[in-house]
Amino acid sequence: MDETLLDRLGAGKYLLLTSYRKNGTAVATPVWVVRDGDALGVWTTADSWKVKRIRARPGVLVGPCDLRGHPTGDQTPATAEIVDAATVGRYRQLIARKYGLTGRLTLLGSRLRRGLDGTVGIRVTPGAADDATH
Repeated sequence: MDETLLDRLGAGKYLLLTSYRKNGTAVATPVWVVRDGDALGVWTTADSWKVKRIRARPGVLVGPCDLRGHPTGDQTPATAEIVDAATVGRYRQLIARKYGLTGRLTLLGSRLRRGLDGTVGIRVTPGAADDATH
């Protein structure tokens, strides 16, 4: 993934994150996205199925999409990993800044419902993982 593609995906409102079940079935999910240096950052609930799939199989596909998850560009292989608490905090700040009032209200509601440990960050790094290509 070159710098231009990272910029475009990081600047987009939604990212289509495609993770894989154990049997190889692809599951695409639209998520909010922020730029994280040479990677992309995603914030989500800790008990979501995408987190479980990524822990079991870090190879993913990413690409631009709309609110409903309809792709608006090509999907690119990447590697996803669950990040530490400090990085999750940084992702929360970046989301609040990028998504404005909607982002801040979503973060607040999540913190009230789940607490700070109820969400995780996913760092999406360019390049194919061993199991990203299907």
